[in-house]
Amino acid sequence: MNLTSVRQPEEIVSRHFGESLFAARHLFPNVRETEARADDPAQAEPESAVHVVDLGSGAGFPGLPIKIRAPSVRLTLIESNQRKAVFLREVSRALTLTHVNIFAGRAEDFPATQADVVTLRAVERFDAVLPLAVRLAKNQGRLALLIGQAQLALVCKLTPKVQWSPPVEVPLSVNRILLLGTSRI
Repeated sequence: MNLTSVRQPEEIVSRHFGESLFAARHLFPNVRETEARADDPAQAEPESAVHVVDLGSGAGFPGLPIKIRAPSVRLTLIESNQRKAVFLREVSRALTLTHVNIFAGRAEDFPATQADVVTLRAVERFDAVLPLAVRLAKNQGRLALLIGQAQLALVCKLTPKVQWSPPVEVPLSVNRILLLGTSRI
């Protein structure tokens, strides 16, 4: 369907799936423990209460791999390209994923939902979309950016109300990092 510019199988695995699962592992490191405790209210809050919003989902990265790793999260995929949004609906249906919402529109038009986690990866107009990502994150919500090292200074400049952790290099990539932050609205 020509959803991404990456065409080499090895690069598809490392760039799309690898990066996405790398982010998922950092966002939900104890996913199996958390899901096992979901029936016990005395334990940690179940993941089903976690709302993840993926801005500019494209072919579903990193949102769908995050959902596969942490199946009980509520996932919203925001994608303005109608062809890609149809693809996302079909993939979600084919994989029988539950609690997945596809918003086929621009992030600016998405209702002001406060998400627990907002992800962003390989979007056009990064400098315009980044403040929208911050707006969608609730106070103390997390942001997860899969970006190039060169974008780090711009991120810090555009997001004064986010406390960023040190960047983590993405394995098997050149100059790609995972940047995790906490919103301080």
